[in-house]
Amino acid sequence: MVNFTYDASGDINWVDPATGKTVVYNLGDIAWVIAATALVWIMIPGVGFFYSGLLRRKNALSMIWLSMMTLAVVSFQWFFWGFSLAFSDTANLYIGDLRYFGLKGVLIQQSIGSPRIPSLMFCVYQLMFAAITPMLAVGALAEHGRLGPSMVFVFIWSTIVYDPIACWTWNTNGWSNKHGGLDFAGGTPVHISSGTAALAISIFLGKRRGYGTPRLAYKPHNSSYVVLGTVFLWFGWFGFNGGSALGANLRAIQACIVTNLAASVAGLTWMLWDYRLERKWSAIGFCSGAVAGLVAITPASGFVGSPAAVLFGVLSGTLCNFATQIKFFLRYDDALDIFAVHTIGGVVGNILTGIFAQASIAGADGFTKIPGGWLDGHFVQLGWQLADSSAGFGYSLVMTTIILWVMHFIPGLSLRCDEEAEIVGIDDYDMGEFAYDYVGIEQDLGVKDVEGGLERERIEASGSREPRHADADSSAAVSEIAEKRAA
Repeated sequence: MVNFTYDASGDINWVDPATGKTVVYNLGDIAWVIAATALVWIMIPGVGFFYSGLLRRKNALSMIWLSMMTLAVVSFQWFFWGFSLAFSDTANLYIGDLRYFGLKGVLIQQSIGSPRIPSLMFCVYQLMFAAITPMLAVGALAEHGRLGPSMVFVFIWSTIVYDPIACWTWNTNGWSNKHGGLDFAGGTPVHISSGTAALAISIFLGKRRGYGTPRLAYKPHNSSYVVLGTVFLWFGWFGFNGGSALGANLRAIQACIVTNLAASVAGLTWMLWDYRLERKWSAIGFCSGAVAGLVAITPASGFVGSPAAVLFGVLSGTLCNFATQIKFFLRYDDALDIFAVHTIGGVVGNILTGIFAQASIAGADGFTKIPGGWLDGHFVQLGWQLADSSAGFGYSLVMTTIILWVMHFIPGLSLRCDEEAEIVGIDDYDMGEFAYDYVGIEQDLGVKDVEGGLERERIEASGSREPRHADADSSAAVSEIAEKRAA
């Protein structure tokens, strides 16, 4: 049993046996971080719904499944050794050791993140960050990745990629943290690492069937899912950024203000850029921009003032919008523009943090001291922000690629699905379940549905959900798939 007492105000008092010092934990701080933990949790299925709505209906359920699977796998990985590798107080410059293996000894002692909350509270809060990060990355499996091996990938990737980056960024022993790198809530560990991993996955898996043809010029099948996912993400981001103050204080409030402001401005900016092309007020465009703004403000939210948040929103909404064209120039198939939003948005946020970070904002929690950024005359800060961003990008890209290739040569663990899975949809092929009562695949088969069975007839595109893609399949492939579906 842990020995602690409550004082007259209700706060927890614990005597550190190593030093004899009495540590006081304010119950208000703990209550806020508990609430923030729940807020970040809801973001994980939010990513699933956001991704699901952007895809074709035959792959909609797989993204929601991936969100819950990722949460479950990382929850075990974090208990097993993830927390220890990221936040053990005996870590080296790059990664921790197994001091807290199986959460042994993670109780009421002061956390390495903040002396204001116990280690156990810090552990479960950081678990949510560890869980959402690989979920952002595995969106690159959309429509052409296998679900079973993805569980193995998430466990390995969290251990080899996320935990070291989290350690060098947030652990007080990490190299970036020691040199004064500023990343309040995850510009590099969460967004740059996941977006770059998505790039590596997209390149490794190759292009989806029909790439470069009108077949993949489809519109999101469910815009309501995209809006719903954005609502979950935006709502949860108050805990993501505001909770990273690790206490109920003015710094947490300021983080919430700039988070909401940057998301709003970025959403409007992205939507306006899209309006110039389509002359339509796009809900998808607004939601994409809002997420880009949330990404960009993440590393800066505990360091910058409200006027800077407007600039964060404008620049992220603009640069991430135009970055969606990178995949066409480099010819890789990123169905969900994860690299454009998360890597580019994370880099933009890190760079702007080096310019606009202020010591006065960081000190609003009553104990944090930083030299600030360019606004405070600390010009070297930008260099450390660039170093941290570059290290996160390079490390994630190389290590993710190595993981993918090693898994590829292990029987049963290759992440690339076969052509039949692409045609019928990952939901049916890997799950045997659907997001909807009706999922049409006639356009993919080049046949039409006749009284519940698939008849081998070429169909015209007129009136169908997707354009005709004539002669995309050999007649043998059409026969084989149609017979399987009709059986």
